Formats: sequence, C-alpha cells, structure tokens
Amino acid sequence: MWRKLVNAVLLMPAFITAAATYVTAATYATAATVAYDPAPWLEDLEQARQVLLTKYANLEWAVFERQADLPGLFREAAQRINAAKDETEARAAFDALTRRLGDGHVRFKWPGQSSAGKSTAAGPCEALGYDAAAVAKPLAAFMPDYSPIDAGSAPEFPAGTVEAAGRRVGVVKIGLFSPYGFPDLCAAAILALQIPAGASCDAGCSERVDAWVSDRITRDLDTRLRALKAAGAEVLLVDIADNGGGTEWAEAAARMVTGVRLKSARVGFVRGAHWAKSFADQEADVRDAARHAGAKDRALLGRLADELAARRHEAESFCDPASVWQGERPACSWLGTGFYGSGLLDSADPKELRSKSWAADVFTPMQFPYEEGVWRGPLIVLVNGSTGSAAEQFAAVLQDNGAAIVMGATTAGAGCGHTNGGTPTPLKNSGGIFEVPDCVRFRKDGSNEVMGIQPDVFVGLRWQDGPRRRGLRVAEKLPSAVERAVESAQRQR
Repeated sequence: MWRKLVNAVLLMPAFITAAATYVTAATYATAATVAYDPAPWLEDLEQARQVLLTKYANLEWAVFERQADLPGLFREAAQRINAAKDETEARAAFDALTRRLGDGHVRFKWPGQSSAGKSTAAGPCEALGYDAAAVAKPLAAFMPDYSPIDAGSAPEFPAGTVEAAGRRVGVVKIGLFSPYGFPDLCAAAILALQIPAGASCDAGCSERVDAWVSDRITRDLDTRLRALKAAGAEVLLVDIADNGGGTEWAEAAARMVTGVRLKSARVGFVRGAHWAKSFADQEADVRDAARHAGAKDRALLGRLADELAARRHEAESFCDPASVWQGERPACSWLGTGFYGSGLLDSADPKELRSKSWAADVFTPMQFPYEEGVWRGPLIVLVNGSTGSAAEQFAAVLQDNGAAIVMGATTAGAGCGHTNGGTPTPLKNSGGIFEVPDCVRFRKDGSNEVMGIQPDVFVGLRWQDGPRRRGLRVAEKLPSAVERAVESAQRQR
C-alpha cells in the first residue's frame, strides 16, 4: 500500500483513461463545427473555484503567504473566457490562471495531453508510463576538470569526481526520484518477472514491475556511492538540479547519503473523504498486523492504529474555508495534522524494522532495500529552479536535519503533491481534469515546503545559460560549499 501512498510527483501520472480520451477527443472534433459558447466554460470555471475551496491543500498558503488574489484571478479568467473566440482560447484562460497561482501541482489536463492508453505496440514499458526523457541530465558534470568514473552496472546514476577547496568531491546525479524514468530497467523487470511478451499488464502487474525497478535503482545508487568512496571522494555532491520529483523513494535515497538519523517532515492533509479513506485503510492494515505481532510490537502498532483512527475522525470533520476567499483566516484549522513524509514514524532504524512484515506500513522507506548511511561524510545537494516536488522533499529533509549543505538556486516550490492517486476532478463540460495537491509538508521552521528550498550557498543559475556556463557557475561556488559541508559534518560528530 505504501508504494502509492505518497506520490509527490511534479511529473504527474495520468488519470484520463484511453476510453475517456477517445470520447472527449471525438466530442471536440464534432464541436469544432459549432459556434463557440462561453457559458459551459464559465460553468467549469466555477467548478474549478469550488475545487480550490474544498480540495486544495495550499489554499491558506496561496492567500496569506503567496498573497494571490484568488477572486481577481478568477475574474480575469472569466473575462478571458467571455472574450475568447474558440475553445483553444478558453482553455488558455484556465492554464493562465494556474500559472498566475504559481503552484507546481495545480494544473488542468486537457483531452489529448494524457499519455494514458498507449498501445502496447509502442512497447510495454512505454504503455506503463516509463519515459527516459523524464530524467534530468547532469549539471555538475559540466564543471571544469570533472572526471567521470566508469558507469559500470549503475548507468542511471552518472558519477565522477572534481577537486575543490583542496578536497576530492564525488559527484552523483539523481535525475528522477521514480522508477518511471528508466525504461531499460522496466524491460529487465519484465524478463526477470517472466511476464509473457504481448500480455496486458494490469495494476497488479504494474506494481510488480514498479517494485522490481525501485529495488534495482536502490541497489544501483548504493553501488555508485561505494564506487565514489573507492575513488577517494572526501565530500559528496548529489546533483538534483532539474529533477522534477518522483515518489516516496526520495525518503529512502536521502537516508542512504548521510549517517545522520533523519527525522522527516510533518504532513498536513485536506479534510474530506479522500484522506478519511486513506486513514481507514491504513488503520485496518495496522490493526491486522498487531493481531499477529509480539507483545512489544503489538503495543506500538496499537498506539499507531489509535492515532490513525483519530486522524480519520479529523479528516471526516469539515472546516468551512469560505472566509479565505475574502482574505480572512478561517475560524477552524483548514488542514488536518497528519503523520510524516516517511509514513507513521518520522524516524526509524532500518535494521530493527527489516524483519517486520509490517515495516513498510509504518515507515515508508522500508519498502526499499536501502542501507542507512552508505555515505557518511560531508554532503552537498545541488538544486535549481527546476528542482521540484519529491526532489524538494529530498533536499529539505537533509537541510532541516543539518545533514547537508544545499547549494544552487531557489527550487521550483512544488512541495507535496498527491497521495493515493490524488483527488482529480473531471470538469463537467470541457472534458478537462483539474488536479490540486491534497497534502502539505511542513519544514522544521513550520513553513510550507511549497515556498521552495532556499540554498545555503547561492549560485546564480539561469535557465537560459548553456550547460558549460552553468557548470562554471557551480564550480565557482563549490569551494565555499565544500568548506561549509566539512564544518557541518565536524559538528555532527
């Protein structure tokens, strides 16, 4: 269950089925000959407004921190819809609204934009959503004097070394915190799992492939970290620039690159049926595990189950957010207080949990075969304006625990995204799907992660610069980051 619980992905999985895509596309083809009518689009706009008021986790952030004028944004969208000449311009009004809002997990998906329903003739892994183009290319590798090491058996994590501040720095690129960026590993999984060629791969089959690839990238990252140590690295730089996110694998990866026992961020949730069901399902699993556990474990699981029941009750209570629309704080708490980015526990020793059949039910990193502290030396994390979602989760948990120095530019500010498929809302008339985040991760200082991760060492990275220029900018600031990382590591001892 936990593989799908926290799906904090900037590159969202598709929710529109092949059948729905076909029907709505046909509808648009027919509608092309009909005169444009703004009324149905205005009705959809009002539906979108109601979604923000009932399902949007970052509602208070948008109004009181982002200082977005929500009534004004919707008035502008309505004006554009009324002035539109056709449906293309009407859709553009919706998309402009989300850009102005500035939340990476809020978007409208229109018919034809989904990759769902791809024919297996295009390849079984492509049909499952695997796409190598989703993996960010290395940035730090363009620093002068960067020396790559042999890719060996872990080509998905390019690595090398560079000298800075009199120390050898090992560099590893994590281009995506998700298995879906590695179609070659998906193909290997299909062979290893003996899935017949040409056979359809249902949800259960997809989960098996996902699990196999996730386990493989975990072991390959372990291999790459050990190779950098063998190459004489004294400091590790993890390059997650342009990494658009992924899954809860980010929590396991973070624990691999530090010897600090990390504590994960507290999660806030949107009250309503979605999270009520999630807590109820988790409670049932945990209570079932408790029935088969020893006395000590039974006490822990019983306490967690009781906490889940309390969270479920909280999720079922309603907080009227209408006052937020007027720029006033609600009298109630808009978000419920959930557990952590790592599940029901914020921290745990994987060696103590490894033998427990219920380990992943309470601590999500346990679904992966990770080893804590494969790298234990000074650590730097490189980010930029296109680092988002689960990649921000990775950087934030390391920064908040004093385990890493973050260098680069302020991140995208996507924050927590969607859990268990999220709460996508089909729009009544247009065939679009409106997606908003249903969770929030709170930083150590209480701020919402959607604010973006502020670097400890700022690098003036610009999207319009080429790879070489960006590499030069990183190299210029790397000595300062190395010195700070070394000092931080010494304080941790």
